[in-house]
Amino acid sequence: MKVKIIINGIEVTGELFDTPTAKKVYQSLPLESEVNRWGDEIYFYVPVEAELEEGAKQEQEVGNICFWCAGKAIAIFFGPTPASVSGEPRAIEPVNLIGRITGDVSVLKKAKDGDRVRVERG
Repeated sequence: MKVKIIINGIEVTGELFDTPTAKKVYQSLPLESEVNRWGDEIYFYVPVEAELEEGAKQEQEVGNICFWCAGKAIAIFFGPTPASVSGEPRAIEPVNLIGRITGDVSVLKKAKDGDRVRVERG
């Protein structure tokens, strides 16, 4: 399931995996929200509810697209966060891995708090 994420003219592509949470997110598209930055992570609230899936964890990889169940938010990691221990991307608490950015994730460093974000089927 391919997706496009657009933030103030910055566009990245990604692929959502075949998981229950990823399917819920894909079915909710297109959606718009507002960017929040937390170190080298952006997250944004979406109208999706999901439970933690088997394999949910805090430690992530650059380019991972995750779903934060407690916050009802999509999180995209592109570097260390305030929760990082040794430079790895780390979520505030366990999150569901729902996909990966397939393009250059480093362009997300330009995103700022309050930027509008649109996610659509790609």
